[in-house]
Amino acid sequence: MAIGPRYQVPFRRRRDGKTNYHKRLGLMLSEWPRVVVRKTGRNLIVQLVEHGTAGDRTLTSANALELKKLGYKGATGNTPAAYLTGLLFASRALAAGHSKGVLDLGLNANSRGSRTYAALQGAVEAGLDIPHSREPLPVPARLHGEHIVAYATDNPTRFTRYGLDPKDLPNHIDAVKQRMIEHAAQERTEDTGTHNG
Repeated sequence: MAIGPRYQVPFRRRRDGKTNYHKRLGLMLSEWPRVVVRKTGRNLIVQLVEHGTAGDRTLTSANALELKKLGYKGATGNTPAAYLTGLLFASRALAAGHSKGVLDLGLNANSRGSRTYAALQGAVEAGLDIPHSREPLPVPARLHGEHIVAYATDNPTRFTRYGLDPKDLPNHIDAVKQRMIEHAAQERTEDTGTHNG
């Protein structure tokens, strides 16, 4: 352990391995709200977070478990679910008047084609301005679950609990996406009518 008059005890979240303050400072210097993406085994959470003198403030958020309310029948811990979650998050952010953000990966591994980048792809497609490179984004086939269909062909019993034929997954994802777009448009129309009234 380092000792001496110049030794400084690291911040608790740094000691616990929860926050990289060097990266965080770089994101905050952009003066844009952070698009914070965090994942678990069965869920993915996307939040738009703004820094203030009193601490961070969450402006809007979405998580993969909410997709069930929109009729999504697949697993919530895979790439297509992350993509749809990004779409849902961006539609909420835009409806709340937020149009831009900077991606905050936190301590997630920077893996090409990961769920984190699938969520980014969904958010960008929905119209949110997030600076990024196209190189790490998943290919369209993965966003539509075609890799899952290929796996399910060899392992059919693994997918019986979802109540969805794996072969129908790409079309199902497109249907949920369309439902989400229509729902967002309806909400914007209702908000416009409320303000005009």
